[in-house]
Formats: sequence, C-alpha cells, structure tokens
Amino acid sequence: MDMEGSSLQEQSTTNLDGLETIEQKIIALAQARPKGISDKDLAIELPDLPLNQRAEIINKLLQQGYFDLYKHGGSLSYRLKDPTKLVKGADNEEKIVYRIIEEAGNKGIWTRDIRFKSNLMHTQLKKILKSLETKKIIKVVKSVAASKKKVYMLYNLEPDESVTGGAWYQDQDFETEFVDVLNQQCYRFLEQKREKTKTCNNGPIDARNKTFASSKDVWKYISDLGISKVKLSVTNMEMILNTLVYDGKVEQILAGDGSNLYRAIQPLATSPGLIRTPCGICPIRKQCCDDGPVTPIKCHYIREWLD
Repeated sequence: MDMEGSSLQEQSTTNLDGLETIEQKIIALAQARPKGISDKDLAIELPDLPLNQRAEIINKLLQQGYFDLYKHGGSLSYRLKDPTKLVKGADNEEKIVYRIIEEAGNKGIWTRDIRFKSNLMHTQLKKILKSLETKKIIKVVKSVAASKKKVYMLYNLEPDESVTGGAWYQDQDFETEFVDVLNQQCYRFLEQKREKTKTCNNGPIDARNKTFASSKDVWKYISDLGISKVKLSVTNMEMILNTLVYDGKVEQILAGDGSNLYRAIQPLATSPGLIRTPCGICPIRKQCCDDGPVTPIKCHYIREWLD
C-alpha cells in the first residue's frame, strides 16, 4: 500500500508539473500576440492538448487574472493583462524590478544595475528575477560584450544586435570565415557587373552607370546563393560593402533617392610589385623617358633588379 501510494503521489506530481508547463506555454503564446489569442490559435499551437484539458487550463488562468476575455469576430479571444499582475501576490518590489527591466528595452540590463536602481538585497533580487523568469515575463540573454554577465529583458522582445552581435556572431564567437566569404561574393557580384558593361555600345557614361548596383541588389544576389544560414538584411550587406570601400576595391556614391550605390573599381596598386622595383623609390623617376640621359634601357638599377 505504501508503494502504491508513493507511486500515485509521484504520478500526481508529474501531471501537475506538466500542467504548469502547458500554462507557461499558453502565457508565452499570449505574450507573443498582444492583440489576443483565440481557441483556434491554441488548438493549432498545442495540437496534442485535449479540448477539455485546454478549457480547464484557460478557465484557471482566467480565474487567476492572467487574461481578459472578449469577443472578436464572433469567437472568444484572450488578451494577456499587465505583466506586473501575472505574478500571484505581486508586491511593490516585483513591480519595481519589472519596470526597471522594461525601461531597458531590447538592450537589456545587468543584475548589478538592477540591484543599484532597485536598492534590493542580492538574495531578494535573485528570488524576484527567478520568479519572473519562471513565469516567462523576463528572460536571460547572453551578451557578446560580457559573456559572464547576465542580461535581462522582457520575454517577448528580440535582443538588439549590440547584445547578440547580429549575423556576424554565433554563440558569442565572431564568424570570421563567414564574413570573408560574404566579402568575396559581394565583390564578385560587382566585378561581374563591371565585366558585362564592357560590351555596352551606348557610350562611356551609360557603361559606367550600369556598373553600379544598390545594396538591395547585392542582398538579393547573396540571398539567392543561399550561402547564409542566418537571415541577412540590407543593412548587413551595407556593412560588408563598406569594408570593400575601405579596402579600396569598391566605390560608393549617393543616388538621387538618397540610397547608396556601389561598383567595383581597380585598386590604385593592384600589387606591391611596382613599389618593390627601383622605379618605386627612384628620386628622379619623373625625368625618366625613352630618350635622354635617364632611360629604362640605361638604368643599371633595373638591370640588377631583373637579374
């Protein structure tokens, strides 16, 4: 009997934990949809949850004050209430912590700064943060600026690129090879565009104009290649194109509509070979010509360099 009672108690605890997990999932879904969520939405998002159990959980959340019930398009929908009311028996300290994190926006805030602004003891603050995190009101995000520090923000916010590093970081590591590949492919696209215009017969000005491409054109080319596992934006492409401009491989101009246009150019020095020749450092190279006292044929420095 004792073993049977123990088994029933464990099963009851497991079921309770499962229900609490489903409650948190429903709350998270409602947070992602501020305008409200319907029974149809819940059925799609939680297909394995029986109808009677879903109704039981929703009724419980309504009684606890998590949702506002209203009619939308002839069907019932549920809108999440003020997040500060999601914690049962929320006191002033919890509301203060929530407001501090809310004000930080999608850049987040460190534990030390929360403690400084709230004047709470470390143990008390830790307990409050854990409670808000369990209820999926807030979340912890890793920052590329300080990997050992916890950054808190509201659960439904997308972290700012200054926190995650954007497309150029994965697991807080800078993707050097990925950036190099994008750099090469962007330049290749612009170079191919320049090569195609060599057959243009409408004059040099028209040929030059056709060598330019917008950052959106480059973004579409990179997207079609499918070389990126992450979703890149036009802004990401402009960052790569700017590195090519700094390297002297690409020219950037401003279009009439305010957008940036780019085209591949020949670098001022294609290789350091010219600088390594005697001509590169010769003080009288401007006087050198085919006929005269200083000529390439008579220059013994070039002869020695060629030998």
